Amino acid sequence: MRIGDLMNESGVKFGTSGARGLAADMTDWVCYAYTAGFLGYLKTAGILVSGQEVGIAGDLRPSSPRIMNACAAAVLDLGCRPRNFGSIPSPALVVHGMARGMPTLMVTGSHIPDDRNGIKFNLPTGEILKRDEEGISLQEVRRPEGLFDALGGFAVGQGAALPDPDPIAYREYVDRYLGFFPANCLRGLRVGVYEHSSVAREAYVEVLAGLGARVDRLGYSDVFIPVDTEAIRPEDVVLARDWAASGQFDALVSADGDGDRPLIGDETGAWLRGDIAGVLCARQLGARGVVTPVSSNTAVEKCGCFASVRRTRIGSPFVIEGMLQTMDEGLTPVVGYEANGGFLLGTDIERDGRVLAALPTRDAVIVAVTILLAAVEQGKPLSALARDLPGRFTHSDRLKDFPTEIARAGIAALSSGDVQRDKAAIEAAFGVRFGAVADLDTTDGLRMTFVSGEIAHLRPSGNAPELRAYTEADSPERAAEMNRICMEILAGWRG
Repeated sequence: MRIGDLMNESGVKFGTSGARGLAADMTDWVCYAYTAGFLGYLKTAGILVSGQEVGIAGDLRPSSPRIMNACAAAVLDLGCRPRNFGSIPSPALVVHGMARGMPTLMVTGSHIPDDRNGIKFNLPTGEILKRDEEGISLQEVRRPEGLFDALGGFAVGQGAALPDPDPIAYREYVDRYLGFFPANCLRGLRVGVYEHSSVAREAYVEVLAGLGARVDRLGYSDVFIPVDTEAIRPEDVVLARDWAASGQFDALVSADGDGDRPLIGDETGAWLRGDIAGVLCARQLGARGVVTPVSSNTAVEKCGCFASVRRTRIGSPFVIEGMLQTMDEGLTPVVGYEANGGFLLGTDIERDGRVLAALPTRDAVIVAVTILLAAVEQGKPLSALARDLPGRFTHSDRLKDFPTEIARAGIAALSSGDVQRDKAAIEAAFGVRFGAVADLDTTDGLRMTFVSGEIAHLRPSGNAPELRAYTEADSPERAAEMNRICMEILAGWRG
């Protein structure tokens, strides 16, 4: 079966971060086939040979161990050797894979609900790009006779393939930051780590404590919690405010399910927007070239800190491609970040003779440590760091269980390509609340800039049946109000 046909048959398809779908649809056979397609693509490209090791890790959602095992079975059947690195952050797996020239697979649904899951495929050089997804979709795979039952699960007595976990990838990830940042550079800071069910919780505690911070563990959960760093849950807003009200913390840190998107809270318990955290991190690291999706806050241009700012479509593969283009122009250091807070290093970062190797995949820990270090070096609370930037504020939210075809049809009706017609349609729907339209951008979804300077950006999620809205204004209150208005209007699209 061709992988492209399997996508349509199973409902498990490539999104912005690998293959995603309902956990029930990600049967052992489907996951085996996807892995076989990935490895077949690597062999065709001359990147993988028989006998080579392939790394596997996963997040803490209930379906991840089963899917990891299905991936391992495919690795064995393709003549390679599976390595199990356990429950570790996605960037930890990539760091180890890049250092060893090893392709890797991360089983994770990131921030989406635990009835869904996914597989992120990584080349020995980092994340796969869109052209790699196309190559994988063209691969043909064979369903081994007798290995699976009629429902796609492993037949009785078949499929045990995942070896015992090896802690080496986790250890190298922690050592990456303890070896780069100065010893005790965070001494005196009091940091609360909101653990929930993030696979990054242990790394956060060990790195921050190892750099001298006093760390308190908060909010541990045995049950998977879908923390989305772009659409922060009201209960997480309340938790942060309550923790901060004790006066015991200079900062709060957390991450999404697979540890590649950070949440950074200041001393008041206010969670920083991911695109503001990205600017602060890039500035502290001395970046000259910055790449970020079209949905990110415009403070990155307005602050004047960077020689080049390149905008891309939403999704880390597009940010990586943008970083490569910026590096081709001779700029260095080059970094990228997304509105969800995930931060990518396109080039090495050098500081006082120490080198932090490039990591072209989203990472959360780098953001937390770097921003905390900026607060220490500047002698400012985190809230003051954010106030140093131009006063542009963003807000985002999503409508869950929103049919993708309805979302796309609604956006298409406002972005036909006839500018005057589109502006008239947008002003009819949004103009009473937002005013006249100044500019439209269809790089990814529909981004509407109004004469007032306010921005509303509509986009279907690439990972789940959700419709997202991003808004930007001169105050956080107005950005939130705009987002609420967008949610009301978009909800009416359901009919």
